[in-house]
Amino acid sequence: MPLDLTADVVDLTAALVDLESVSGNERAITDAIEAELAKAAHLSVTRIGNSLVARTELGRSERVVIAGHVDTVPLNDNLPSRNDGTLLHGLGSCDMKGGVAVALKLAAGLPTPERDITFVFYECEEVDAVRNGLRIISEQRPDLLEADFAILMEPSDAGVEAGCQGTLRVEVSTTGERAHSARSWRGKNAIHGAAEILNRLAAYEARMPVIDGLEYHEGLNAVLINGGVATNVIPDRCTVTVNYRFAPDRSEAEALAYVTEFFDGFEIALTDSAPGALPGLDRPAAKAFVDAVGGQVGPKFGWTDVARFTVLGIPAVNYGPGDPTLAHKQEEYVPLEQIRRCEQTLRTWLTSGPGA
Repeated sequence: MPLDLTADVVDLTAALVDLESVSGNERAITDAIEAELAKAAHLSVTRIGNSLVARTELGRSERVVIAGHVDTVPLNDNLPSRNDGTLLHGLGSCDMKGGVAVALKLAAGLPTPERDITFVFYECEEVDAVRNGLRIISEQRPDLLEADFAILMEPSDAGVEAGCQGTLRVEVSTTGERAHSARSWRGKNAIHGAAEILNRLAAYEARMPVIDGLEYHEGLNAVLINGGVATNVIPDRCTVTVNYRFAPDRSEAEALAYVTEFFDGFEIALTDSAPGALPGLDRPAAKAFVDAVGGQVGPKFGWTDVARFTVLGIPAVNYGPGDPTLAHKQEEYVPLEQIRRCEQTLRTWLTSGPGA
């Protein structure tokens, strides 16, 4: 189904929603986007898998990235789209085809912006990181992502959420000795030994650093406990899975070192880790963007793909239409007013600024 990039941004959002693109099935939507962007003489378009990078090459003094994923979570009786005059309902409407529609309108309709722009439309954000299209681009063609500032069009209620926190998970284990529960004194209960792990977590005091004027609130929490052999056996092993959400002023290595020290004396295994993203609100492009959007800037307490830009040394923010708490819900929707406001705000910002 062809897309009309000259259509109203709400109608374009509906068309994108109606193009089913569950993770791993993005070929059709990427083909449709590529066919339209290829018509724009002011853009150079590169395809990597089912991801697209479209760039202006105007020699401006600043370059910004505007990125959004085109995939969705699986269907849940929430297609086709439905416009009730205030909200657009449907799978991916909030996460994040409203943001993708805004980016597409700008890509097709701004041949001479005052900042050079790199538009990225990528696959497989909702599944394993190894398949993430933005990750693949950053590894295969990092030159395509070089920029002074990046905007990820994730839903943020049309307000700026700067950077994001990092996340890691570790398994903290205790060991004991098995015995029959009728003769428990002949063994050593590993589950009882985990009490100290939980006591340390209960006494944890969160670090709340201020970065670029934003206060981030860290968290260290037990999220799983696994132990036990049978109801008549003293267990010889217990593992507590702990999730650490750390502020973006700490690297993954620093976060792991902190957790390792926190659980000194216990066996620790790292199972998952992803870096945070610095907000970079002191950069000229970021400051101008915040001024253009207005309102209160907030820190991002979850993890998003803005972290991939930090790895490349590019400060990034989340900015897009839709309530992020509606992502992945069957009743997902996006306010029409927010879609239009995001488009107009970005258009104004991109057509003013440092110039050539």
